[in-house]
Amino acid sequence: MIITLSWLRNHLNINANLTKIIDKLTEIGLEVEGIKESHGELADFKVAKVLRAEKHPNADKLKLCEVSLGDGKIIKVVCGASNARNGLISVYAPPGSIIPKTKMKLKIAKIRGVESHGMLCSESELNISNESDGIIDLKNREKDIGKNYFKSKKEKSIDVAITPNRPDCLGVRG
Repeated sequence: MIITLSWLRNHLNINANLTKIIDKLTEIGLEVEGIKESHGELADFKVAKVLRAEKHPNADKLKLCEVSLGDGKIIKVVCGASNARNGLISVYAPPGSIIPKTKMKLKIAKIRGVESHGMLCSESELNISNESDGIIDLKNREKDIGKNYFKSKKEKSIDVAITPNRPDCLGVRG
């Protein structure tokens, strides 16, 4: 499981440094497989609201979403996530962003005849977890629309091995 350091600090309300956190994880029987550090590519990811999600005119499993960053401008995004719906608050990556998991640089592209300006992201694509069933659903984050999703441009992630006897550790709160 991959956990960003800022996310872990937020959920646990701690200010411990990285070394202390790794030591504590090891003390409770978890193996820290590695530390990843991203350098600046996370600054582009924004909290966004799906204003409207409707079936793509030329594809059964795609949706055409109208996305807002709170500035009054509407962005058209083609999305394949089944949970894309009206009113969903999620994470938007604009053209030019680099997706952390695949290292793919986004560009404006025509998908089945419709131009898509960026993408809505899953936790897996952002290296937050292995969850790839749909885009991130940020409940109660309406006030954050347009703000950066990641707190800083540099973000450290902790890769923790979860053994079958520790299902309580499959989430940050666990």
